[in-house]
Amino acid sequence: MNLFSPNNPVHKALTVSELNNNTKQLLEHNIPLLWIKGEISNLKRYQSGHWYFSLKDNQAQVRCVLFSHKNQFIDWHPIDGMQVEVLALVTLYEPRGDFQLNVETMRRAGLGELFAAFETLKSKLQQAGLFNSEKKKPLPVFPQQIGIITSLDTAALQDILSTLQRRMPSLSVIIYPTLVQGKTAANNIAEAIKTACQRTECDVLILCRGGGSIEDLWAFNEETVAHAIDACSIPLISGIGHETDFTIADFVADMRAPTPTAAAEMASKDRIELSHRLNVLHQRMCRTTLHRIERAMQQVDILSHRLIYPGDKIRQQVIHQQHLQDRLIKTWAYQLEKRQWKLLDFNQRLMTERPQVVRLQEQHDELVSRLCYAYSRYSEILFSRLKHLQIQLLHLNPQSILDRGYSIAHSKDGTIIRSSKQIHSGDRIKVKFAQGMCKADVSVIRDSDP
Repeated sequence: MNLFSPNNPVHKALTVSELNNNTKQLLEHNIPLLWIKGEISNLKRYQSGHWYFSLKDNQAQVRCVLFSHKNQFIDWHPIDGMQVEVLALVTLYEPRGDFQLNVETMRRAGLGELFAAFETLKSKLQQAGLFNSEKKKPLPVFPQQIGIITSLDTAALQDILSTLQRRMPSLSVIIYPTLVQGKTAANNIAEAIKTACQRTECDVLILCRGGGSIEDLWAFNEETVAHAIDACSIPLISGIGHETDFTIADFVADMRAPTPTAAAEMASKDRIELSHRLNVLHQRMCRTTLHRIERAMQQVDILSHRLIYPGDKIRQQVIHQQHLQDRLIKTWAYQLEKRQWKLLDFNQRLMTERPQVVRLQEQHDELVSRLCYAYSRYSEILFSRLKHLQIQLLHLNPQSILDRGYSIAHSKDGTIIRSSKQIHSGDRIKVKFAQGMCKADVSVIRDSDP
């Protein structure tokens, strides 16, 4: 039911539910999402994850609810008394008739403009190429002098000095004092960076400050500081705030450290670690040198053993040659004697087993004669058997039977007729003679001769 419809009779009474429902629809349909600024009070976090609180100023307050599926994206913790800005939908909680805001998101008051300015400047400098990795200068491995750009009364300076004293006490430090917070801090920081570059007395610079809110760190988000860092010819490390804090200076700097102490560790070498590495290298060098000396000594021993006086070497070669000559003579004599004995053995065996050629020739002639006779006899037997088989084949040849006056009868399908039962009266048969053939029709069939 529409409460404000012109057709609604004035005298008709509405239920409370109808009133609240129509009021809720009126608020939600006519008031868009709004940013509303105020102070948090009576903040309650329920086990369901929903946040309930009031937003107030000096003259009024309104109930608010921020549901769990929306507040999980807020990465900071609101508390009572904090000034905030909420993006909310104006509505009515019907069961109680409470006017309230359904909050979509929340930000700390005054930070929205800063965050927008931060993102705008970041995008601008990124397009200008100030964040390109190709422009980052490498840090020196062993700097002789370190410059620190910070305020003299900041705790970050003491942290860096104590870290450098612990890691490398002999390292020289030059401090370029500057403001790190306030309206003029950005220009002071830029001038300190330019001064350090002009004096060229340091191998690396550390731009540092302790933690704080985004307003406290805003000087490091100014474009003046970004261009000063980009124009700096000395490698620069930014160590600003805590690990979760990011500034424009961090993106432009050659190296970003999560904390000032970490920046000091990046800029310097640990003397204890270096001492340990030097000891390891010294021991390795000593072992390598000792091994080389030992190998050289072994090579000298081998060469000295091989080095012989030329006269002694010639005498050794003469003796060795005589020894080889004696061995050659003995070996030749042994081989000659061995072959003589073998030849003598062959002669004796030949004399003992010399064959009787005449007797063997006679045996050969006799065997040849016997072979010829046996072959002739075998051929006669084979010829006689072949002739006998030819006669038998001739007797079995059907043509011979036909020559004696007989004939062969075939039925229409070519089967030889051997009995009168194979044919019937009126059948046509073929009759083959010794010379030619004829076709005949069967007229009379008898089972026996007449």
